[in-house]
Amino acid sequence: MPATLKDKIDHSALPEHIAIIMDGNGRWAKQHGKIRTFGHQHGVEAVRDTAEACAELGIKYLTLYAFSTENWVRPKYEVNALMTLLVSTISAETKTLLKNKIRLLTIGDISKLPADCRKSLNECMEKTKNLDRMNLVLALNYSSKWEIAEAARTIAGKVEAGELKSKDVDEKLFASFLSTAGMPDPELLIRTSGEYRISNFLLWQIAYAELHFTPVLWPDFRRNDVYQAIIDFQKRERRFGGIKPVTKQHA
Repeated sequence: MPATLKDKIDHSALPEHIAIIMDGNGRWAKQHGKIRTFGHQHGVEAVRDTAEACAELGIKYLTLYAFSTENWVRPKYEVNALMTLLVSTISAETKTLLKNKIRLLTIGDISKLPADCRKSLNECMEKTKNLDRMNLVLALNYSSKWEIAEAARTIAGKVEAGELKSKDVDEKLFASFLSTAGMPDPELLIRTSGEYRISNFLLWQIAYAELHFTPVLWPDFRRNDVYQAIIDFQKRERRFGGIKPVTKQHA
């Protein structure tokens, strides 16, 4: 049998953390003569396939940009539909997460989400909290500028209160006040739909991430697209500002 894309992956050099900007739902819906929410509904299939593929490969963290702080300016019907979809999806997919031993986490200010969304998220996170095959991180009501400002504000407050000294503030300490504290930084960032923007996503954390842009619209994104992104990642030399490539063991 001919080699598949999955066969071409070097399993000894997998990224530990993959982050994805899921883009193109609206355009996909338009191509099908439907309203934007139709695209969001079909994007759920891409989330499921991508998460299962990453878990099977042994990826430890998968972070999905699900809803940004800027998304609140979208039409009210679309925001309401997204929130309803979030509740129904979390409820429906909890069994899949449990079956695949995937832990659900969130980053962002979820206190601003509707009560039913918070309830579904918290219930699912509680049920999956002890699972360790993979961590699925949903970025909800998240933006990197908000996250960095919140970290700076918290640190400044601790300095004012005498709990920290300004000379103690370095990159490691600052990172400990971000939403992703305790997680490895993404090594691979994927954006779908052919756009070449980061869109206020994990700006601190992707300082040395490899970027992979694909024209595939998110509802059409499947495990072979994940494999292709990883193959592309493994062909690159990661120097981290140095001259010689840095191996995964020393990254």
